[in-house]
Amino acid sequence: MNIRGTTILCIRKGRNVIMAGDGQVTMGDVVLKGKAKKVRRLHEGKVLAGFAGSTSDAFTLFERFEAKLKEYRGNLTRAAVEMGKDWRTDRVLRRLEALMIVADVEKTFLLSGTGDVVEPDEDVCGLGSGGNYAVAAAKALVKYTDLSPKEIAGEAMDIASDICVYTNKNIVYEELA
Repeated sequence: MNIRGTTILCIRKGRNVIMAGDGQVTMGDVVLKGKAKKVRRLHEGKVLAGFAGSTSDAFTLFERFEAKLKEYRGNLTRAAVEMGKDWRTDRVLRRLEALMIVADVEKTFLLSGTGDVVEPDEDVCGLGSGGNYAVAAAKALVKYTDLSPKEIAGEAMDIASDICVYTNKNIVYEELA
């Protein structure tokens, strides 16, 4: 799935997790909004979620994922797997055009509309049109600097916004420690 129009980045360093997302919303080649919030706290602030894709689809996904977290008492792994199953088999969810990263202090998952539930091998993951740029920058900064996760996220998102025309510099951060 080729999602354009955003950059979401998640960095884990020990039990500190930060998720960052830009605020640009585009339709075709027009910027509709510059300060959207694509990263949110769920389940009493214990889980971070970020999305790339259609805004209305994202709200549906946030609501559905929040319900899964509640149903499985905050068990992120179980909620992610069950959400993946539903996303793949539910006729309405299957049509949604979005990707999500969800994280708590222990785990990070990338969820897709094809039912994929991927736990990244490394402590950095991203999605959206600028996701690969942000991930590359963040991996280098994690490896070669002593910057904090928030500083790394800020620099990586800044680099992604300089390269990706669908990513702006209005960055929202959410952090768990």
